[in-house]
Formats: sequence, structure tokens, C-alpha cells
Amino acid sequence: MPRHQPGHPHLGPVHPGTPDPLGRFLRVDGTPLHVRTEGTGPLCLLTGGLGSSWFDWDLVVPFLTPYRTVVRFDRPGYGLSAAEPATGRPAPTVAGEAGRILAVLDGLGLDGPCTVVGHSLAGFHVEAFARLHPERTTGLVLVDGSVETAVRPYPAPAARDLAARALAGAARALAVPYLFGPTARRVTARLATVRREDLAPPQLVRHCYRTGRALRALLRENGRYLDMAAELDGLRRTRPLPEGLPVTVLAADDGCRNPRTGYRLAEQRELAALLGAEFRTAAPAGHLVMFDRPDAVASAVLDTC
Repeated sequence: MPRHQPGHPHLGPVHPGTPDPLGRFLRVDGTPLHVRTEGTGPLCLLTGGLGSSWFDWDLVVPFLTPYRTVVRFDRPGYGLSAAEPATGRPAPTVAGEAGRILAVLDGLGLDGPCTVVGHSLAGFHVEAFARLHPERTTGLVLVDGSVETAVRPYPAPAARDLAARALAGAARALAVPYLFGPTARRVTARLATVRREDLAPPQLVRHCYRTGRALRALLRENGRYLDMAAELDGLRRTRPLPEGLPVTVLAADDGCRNPRTGYRLAEQRELAALLGAEFRTAAPAGHLVMFDRPDAVASAVLDTC
């Protein structure tokens, strides 16, 4: 483990009473991030979509740890990670998130190549990582990743980010996250699975989603969604994926033969074609593939790296 130097990521002990006794805290750019490292073997990193926390991968990890060293972390505001400072921090970008992934790996002393796995919005982040840090990437897996091509960002990004912060602050002042955050999380998860249930531990959902920091992170990321899609589109034109890099697109197939499911599967096939990736489906599965088909997610990871 590298020694801490001022300005560099470093690990800290678990705080007393933390709901994840196996986790650690890693300070990246001044913000304590919650991280977990488990298993043995080649390295892979799992990162979740909009509003996700580390425990959303809990069902997948046991399939991986006999064969892989698995890293999970919460982006600022999510899970057990601290929120970024209220001012002085730029709005989320795919290059910034790729840099955060790199800082997490470096801070853990894991300087070897890694298979990066991103769900939903985090598909943008891990694809950017593979393009910007090819020497650190051995595989890329997109789990029902977000698909936006040839998009233009909305104007006034700084004003939009300020509005997202203000809205989150007003909601917190009215105790909206405390009163409704866990319920909103559970309802959203149920709608995103064919099981129609949130398989995350209820006590962790309560702990992580009744604070204002999760809502603020979600609003900021959502407000920057098209900007990040446009940024990634630019990277696709200027920073090619490493030649021969194994890439897998794993799409959720809920088994419903309706236009919505057909459209989403077609989008995922187009993404796979764009990236020269292997295309797979997980069925039956909703958008939270990790809950409905954790075995399919693990197989995609193991077969990619």
C-alpha cells in the first residue's frame, strides 16, 4: 500500500458505527469515498448507475470473488461516501469520473490493469476510462448501459448545476430526503426489476437514502446527463478503444414483447456494434440486471477478462 502524501489519495479506517464493517474510506480530491475490495485474482471494478450504492452489486460479487479481485466504491454523495463540498467543485464529467476511477485504484495500491464494469449511466464512465487510460484497461463490460449518440448538451451548464444544488438544498431543508428518500429508492428499484422488489438490505437503504447528499448527487448527475453523453461522443471520435480490447454489452431483456423492450434491445445492439463488442442479453431481467440475473452479470465479467 503506498504511503500517503499530501494531495494524494489515501485510505482511512472505518468510522465507528459504519454499516459496512468491511469497507474503507479513501480520500480522493479531498472527499472521503467509501470503497470495498474483496476476492483474489485479476482485478475488476464495479460501478453503478444513477443513484446506486455499493450494495447494489452484493448478489454479483460472490460469483466473482473466487476468481477476481473486486473493487466497489460509492461516488460522492452516494452510499457511505461524503458529499463533495457545496461550492468550488465542477459539475460531473466523464473525464472526471474516469479520473476518479483511476484515483480509487491508485489509492488502493492496485496499479495493474483492470476490467471496468459500469451499469447504466456508469457505462459512460467506464467507457471513458478505457479510452483515456488504455494502459490500465484489460476489459470493458457495460451492463444495460446508457445509450445516447450524436447528442448536444444543454446550454448554461454552470447555471444548471447551481440549480441542481439549490433544489437539493431546498428539499433537504424541508426534510424531503429523510421522509421520502428510502421509499423513492425502493419504488424505483422495484420498477427496475422483473422481481418487483428491492433486494438491497432495508437498513442500508434507510441509512444511505434519507440524507440530502444522495439527492444532491443524483440531481447533479442527472442534470449533466446529456453533457456527459456529448463528451463521450467526442472521445469516441478522438480516443479509440485499445485494439483488441474485450468489450461486452449485456442488455436487460424483461421478456415483454412490446415496443419499449424492443427499442431498448435495439439500442443496446447498436451500442455493441458501435464498440465492436460482444452482445449478450440477460433474461428475464429489468434494468437492475444485478438483482434479477447476477449470474449473467458475473459470467459477462469473467468471460470478458
